[in-house]
Amino acid sequence: MYQVVQYLLRALVVLIAIPFHESAHALVSHWLGDDTALRAGRLSLNPLRHFDPWGALCMLVGGVGWARPVRIDVRNYKNPKVGMAISAAAGPISNFLLAWVSMILYRLVLRADASWLMLPQMFLYYMIVMNLSLAAFNLIPVPPFDGSRIALLFLPQRLYFKVMRYEHQIMIAVLLLALTGLLNIPLSVVVNFLWDRLVDLTAFMG
Repeated sequence: MYQVVQYLLRALVVLIAIPFHESAHALVSHWLGDDTALRAGRLSLNPLRHFDPWGALCMLVGGVGWARPVRIDVRNYKNPKVGMAISAAAGPISNFLLAWVSMILYRLVLRADASWLMLPQMFLYYMIVMNLSLAAFNLIPVPPFDGSRIALLFLPQRLYFKVMRYEHQIMIAVLLLALTGLLNIPLSVVVNFLWDRLVDLTAFMG
Protein backbone atom coordinates (compact mmCIF):
# COMPACT_ATOMS: atom_id res chain seq x y z
CA MET A 1 0.00 0.00 0.00
CA TYR A 2 2.85 2.36 0.88
CA GLN A 3 4.46 1.80 -2.53
CA VAL A 4 1.13 2.49 -4.26
CA VAL A 5 0.90 5.83 -2.44
CA GLN A 6 4.49 6.62 -3.44
CA TYR A 7 3.78 6.01 -7.12
CA LEU A 8 0.56 8.01 -6.99
CA LEU A 9 2.40 10.97 -5.47
CA ARG A 10 5.21 10.65 -8.03
CA ALA A 11 2.61 10.55 -10.81
CA LEU A 12 1.05 13.74 -9.44
CA VAL A 13 4.46 15.42 -9.47
CA VAL A 14 4.95 14.33 -13.10
CA LEU A 15 1.59 15.91 -13.98
CA ILE A 16 2.83 19.20 -12.52
CA ALA A 17 6.55 19.29 -13.28
CA ILE A 18 6.60 18.38 -16.97
CA PRO A 19 3.85 20.82 -18.12
CA PHE A 20 5.47 23.56 -16.03
CA HIS A 21 8.84 22.85 -17.66
CA GLU A 22 7.48 22.83 -21.21
CA SER A 23 5.25 25.87 -20.71
CA ALA A 24 8.31 27.80 -19.52
CA HIS A 25 10.01 27.06 -22.85
CA ALA A 26 6.95 28.28 -24.73
CA LEU A 27 6.50 31.40 -22.60
CA VAL A 28 10.12 32.57 -22.83
CA SER A 29 10.19 31.86 -26.56
CA HIS A 30 7.07 34.02 -26.88
CA TRP A 31 8.76 36.80 -24.88
CA LEU A 32 11.74 36.59 -27.25
CA GLY A 33 9.53 37.07 -30.30
CA ASP A 34 8.70 33.55 -31.48
CA ASP A 35 5.07 32.37 -31.21
CA THR A 36 5.61 28.93 -32.78
CA ALA A 37 5.10 27.10 -29.48
CA LEU A 38 2.23 29.38 -28.48
CA ARG A 39 0.35 28.62 -31.72
CA ALA A 40 0.98 24.90 -31.18
CA GLY A 41 -0.78 25.09 -27.81
CA ARG A 42 2.33 24.40 -25.76
CA LEU A 43 1.84 27.38 -23.44
CA SER A 44 -0.45 25.27 -21.29
CA LEU A 45 -0.37 23.35 -18.01
CA ASN A 46 -2.51 20.62 -19.56
CA PRO A 47 -0.23 17.51 -19.38
CA LEU A 48 -1.78 15.99 -22.52
CA ARG A 49 -0.31 18.80 -24.63
CA HIS A 50 3.23 17.88 -23.61
CA PHE A 51 3.57 14.23 -22.69
CA ASP A 52 5.86 11.76 -24.34
CA PRO A 53 4.86 8.26 -23.08
CA TRP A 54 8.44 6.99 -22.71
CA GLY A 55 9.61 10.18 -21.05
CA ALA A 56 6.73 10.12 -18.57
CA LEU A 57 7.37 6.45 -17.77
CA CYS A 58 11.08 7.13 -17.14
CA MET A 59 10.25 10.01 -14.83
CA LEU A 60 7.69 7.95 -12.92
CA VAL A 61 10.02 4.96 -12.50
CA GLY A 62 13.47 6.55 -12.51
CA GLY A 63 12.75 10.12 -11.47
CA VAL A 64 14.05 11.57 -14.75
CA GLY A 65 12.27 12.06 -18.04
CA TRP A 66 11.26 14.32 -20.88
CA ALA A 67 8.29 15.54 -22.89
CA ARG A 68 7.62 16.18 -26.55
CA PRO A 69 10.06 18.85 -27.75
CA VAL A 70 8.74 22.42 -27.87
CA ARG A 71 9.16 23.63 -31.43
CA ILE A 72 10.75 27.03 -31.96
CA ASP A 73 11.73 29.06 -34.99
CA VAL A 74 15.05 30.73 -34.22
CA ARG A 75 14.60 33.06 -37.21
CA ASN A 76 12.15 35.02 -35.06
CA TYR A 77 14.81 35.78 -32.44
CA LYS A 78 16.93 38.90 -32.70
CA ASN A 79 19.95 36.78 -31.82
CA PRO A 80 19.12 33.15 -32.77
CA LYS A 81 22.01 31.54 -30.90
CA VAL A 82 21.41 33.43 -27.65
CA GLY A 83 17.62 33.19 -27.98
CA MET A 84 17.75 29.42 -28.38
CA ALA A 85 19.96 29.10 -25.28
CA ILE A 86 17.69 31.34 -23.17
CA SER A 87 14.51 29.54 -24.21
CA ALA A 88 16.19 26.19 -23.52
CA ALA A 89 17.35 27.30 -20.06
CA ALA A 90 13.81 28.37 -19.15
CA GLY A 91 12.68 24.76 -18.62
CA PRO A 92 15.31 23.71 -16.06
CA ILE A 93 15.07 27.11 -14.34
CA SER A 94 11.31 26.62 -13.93
CA ASN A 95 11.96 23.28 -12.24
CA PHE A 96 14.50 24.87 -9.89
CA LEU A 97 11.86 27.46 -8.96
CA LEU A 98 9.26 24.75 -8.32
CA ALA A 99 11.75 22.87 -6.18
CA TRP A 100 12.60 26.03 -4.23
CA VAL A 101 8.96 26.85 -3.47
CA SER A 102 8.39 23.20 -2.54
CA MET A 103 11.39 23.32 -0.20
CA ILE A 104 9.92 26.33 1.62
CA LEU A 105 6.60 24.50 2.07
CA TYR A 106 8.38 21.27 2.98
CA ARG A 107 10.28 22.92 5.81
CA LEU A 108 7.08 24.54 7.08
CA VAL A 109 5.36 21.15 7.12
CA LEU A 110 8.31 19.58 8.95
CA ARG A 111 8.19 22.30 11.58
CA ALA A 112 4.45 21.68 12.10
CA ASP A 113 5.33 18.10 13.13
CA ALA A 114 1.78 16.78 12.69
CA SER A 115 1.07 13.17 11.71
CA TRP A 116 -1.82 14.15 9.43
CA LEU A 117 0.67 16.10 7.31
CA MET A 118 2.55 12.95 6.30
CA LEU A 119 1.09 12.84 2.77
CA PRO A 120 1.75 16.55 2.05
CA GLN A 121 5.27 16.01 3.39
CA MET A 122 5.87 13.08 1.03
CA PHE A 123 4.38 14.98 -1.88
CA LEU A 124 6.60 18.01 -1.27
CA TYR A 125 9.65 15.77 -0.89
CA TYR A 126 8.98 14.28 -4.32
CA MET A 127 8.30 17.74 -5.73
CA ILE A 128 11.77 18.81 -4.65
CA VAL A 129 13.69 15.70 -5.66
CA MET A 130 11.94 15.07 -8.98
CA ASN A 131 12.06 18.71 -10.09
CA LEU A 132 15.76 18.86 -9.27
CA SER A 133 16.30 15.59 -11.13
CA LEU A 134 14.34 16.84 -14.14
CA ALA A 135 16.34 20.08 -14.22
CA ALA A 136 19.70 18.31 -13.90
CA PHE A 137 18.73 15.64 -16.44
CA ASN A 138 17.69 18.20 -19.04
CA LEU A 139 20.92 20.14 -18.58
CA ILE A 140 22.94 17.21 -19.97
CA PRO A 141 24.83 18.93 -22.83
CA VAL A 142 23.89 16.47 -25.58
CA PRO A 143 20.94 16.58 -27.99
CA PRO A 144 18.01 16.57 -27.66
CA PHE A 145 18.26 17.89 -24.10
CA ASP A 146 18.08 21.57 -23.14
CA GLY A 147 21.74 21.55 -22.14
CA SER A 148 22.78 20.98 -25.75
CA ARG A 149 21.13 24.24 -26.84
CA ILE A 150 22.89 26.08 -24.05
CA ALA A 151 26.19 24.41 -24.99
CA LEU A 152 25.79 25.81 -28.51
CA LEU A 153 26.75 29.20 -27.05
CA PHE A 154 30.22 27.79 -26.38
CA LEU A 155 30.62 25.22 -29.18
CA PRO A 156 31.33 25.80 -32.89
CA GLN A 157 28.06 25.46 -34.79
CA ARG A 158 29.62 22.91 -37.15
CA LEU A 159 30.52 20.61 -34.22
CA TYR A 160 27.06 21.01 -32.68
CA PHE A 161 25.22 19.92 -35.81
CA LYS A 162 27.63 17.02 -36.28
CA VAL A 163 26.59 15.74 -32.84
CA MET A 164 22.92 16.36 -33.74
CA ARG A 165 23.18 13.61 -36.36
CA TYR A 166 23.29 11.08 -33.53
CA GLU A 167 20.32 12.52 -31.63
CA HIS A 168 18.19 9.37 -31.86
CA GLN A 169 21.04 7.06 -30.84
CA ILE A 170 21.84 9.31 -27.86
CA MET A 171 18.17 9.32 -26.87
CA ILE A 172 17.99 5.52 -26.91
CA ALA A 173 21.19 5.25 -24.86
CA VAL A 174 19.91 7.72 -22.25
CA LEU A 175 16.56 5.89 -22.16
CA LEU A 176 18.32 2.60 -21.40
CA LEU A 177 20.50 4.23 -18.74
CA ALA A 178 17.43 5.74 -17.07
CA LEU A 179 15.37 2.54 -17.12
CA THR A 180 18.24 0.39 -15.82
CA GLY A 181 18.99 2.83 -13.01
CA LEU A 182 22.56 3.51 -14.14
CA LEU A 183 21.87 7.25 -14.04
CA ASN A 184 20.78 7.11 -10.42
CA ILE A 185 24.22 7.51 -8.83
CA PRO A 186 25.46 10.55 -10.82
CA LEU A 187 22.04 12.18 -10.63
CA SER A 188 21.74 11.57 -6.90
CA VAL A 189 25.08 13.33 -6.37
CA VAL A 190 23.85 16.35 -8.32
CA VAL A 191 20.44 16.34 -6.63
CA ASN A 192 21.99 16.13 -3.17
CA PHE A 193 24.21 19.09 -3.99
CA LEU A 194 21.24 21.10 -5.27
CA TRP A 195 19.16 20.07 -2.24
CA ASP A 196 21.83 21.56 0.03
CA ARG A 197 21.78 24.77 -2.00
CA LEU A 198 18.00 24.99 -1.61
CA VAL A 199 18.39 24.51 2.13
CA ASP A 200 20.83 27.43 2.09
CA LEU A 201 18.32 29.54 0.15
CA THR A 202 15.64 28.80 2.74
CA ALA A 203 17.94 29.33 5.70
CA PHE A 204 15.89 32.40 6.68
CA MET A 205 13.27 29.97 7.98
CA GLY A 206 15.62 28.77 10.70
